[in-house]
Amino acid sequence: MVFYFKVRPEAGDYTIFMGLDKFENEDLIKYGFPEDIWFHVDKMSSAHVYLRLNKGQTMDDISEGNKTNNIDVVYTPWYNLKKTPSMDVGQVGFHNSKLVRIVKVEKRINEIVNRLNKTKVERKPDLKAEREAVSAAEKAERKVQLRDKKRREEMERLEKEKQAEIRSYKNLMVQEKMTSNKQVASGSKTLEELEDDFM
Repeated sequence: MVFYFKVRPEAGDYTIFMGLDKFENEDLIKYGFPEDIWFHVDKMSSAHVYLRLNKGQTMDDISEGNKTNNIDVVYTPWYNLKKTPSMDVGQVGFHNSKLVRIVKVEKRINEIVNRLNKTKVERKPDLKAEREAVSAAEKAERKVQLRDKKRREEMERLEKEKQAEIRSYKNLMVQEKMTSNKQVASGSKTLEELEDDFM
């Protein structure tokens, strides 16, 4: 069971979610998204809470809320979570401690907690299938972008070749129509006639 909460639209179109217990936390750890930010109360047994940001957003774009007074909340991007076989169920570490932030929350803001609880929805999602679907869509998008890039590069290459051929042809035409001073002096054509020939 995963609990989903919706943030007010004016605060951002975010989804907050958390597992029912440490076993669901394992799937949330395993099948997270790069846009997910993981939250946990430091040095206390508590739920793993995730905030799904919009693409292009970072941890700097969020603010905090809590249920308990005077606590430290640890948060980091999902991709920074490290899970090894020797860790207990629900336990995580970090790949890079520089990506971990801690915020001191001195006072619980009941208004935020109560508002979020009103949006609470329980679901039994197939986290693996969701992650695979998003990965497949992202892969398809990258493939389209790569194909478009190759097509643009090929068009640019062909245009350069065309321009080079045109320049080469013009140079050839000019060379064929050029006349020496001797030819002009000995010929019976006027200067205007020579210009017409050249054009």
